[in-house]
Amino acid sequence: MLIVMAGLPGSGKSTIAAALARRIGCAVVAADPIEAAMLRAGIAPDQPTGLAAYVAAEMVAREQLRLGHDVIVDAVNDAPEARQQWRDLAAAEGVDLRFVEVLAPDRGAHRERLEGRARDLPGIPEPTWASVQARREGCATWDEDRIRLVADRDPAHAAAAIERGLRARSRP
Repeated sequence: MLIVMAGLPGSGKSTIAAALARRIGCAVVAADPIEAAMLRAGIAPDQPTGLAAYVAAEMVAREQLRLGHDVIVDAVNDAPEARQQWRDLAAAEGVDLRFVEVLAPDRGAHRERLEGRARDLPGIPEPTWASVQARREGCATWDEDRIRLVADRDPAHAAAAIERGLRARSRP
């Protein structure tokens, strides 16, 4: 199964993706660390490293799926093209696809999370609140079936809720 996390930066999706991976025993392929590695390797920040990180994440996910592993993709996935990338991958590899959208409890909590976080991703600046707001429309217009979760509880609780949702959607 390919499980694709989506949500604005600072929504809690990476924390929940890690908790879900521990719970169901699979890998997380995250775009941000891949992009940070590209920058650390000397690729200039003015290059399309964000897009390249999605492409690299797709290749890593593809290899893991071919080995028979479930994979969680951790990326914003706010653009329809990004979500199509994962649909295409799942179809090509013949695996089930489940999207999980993580939402912050409210804008105040979201902004506080975003401005208070410190990730160990050298070279990648934290997004500004204004840049996150500019990306909000991509998620707001998404009308596809997905598991939607407000990240207002312990990540382990959120992971359990997602697992239940995955099982419910897997039943014939």
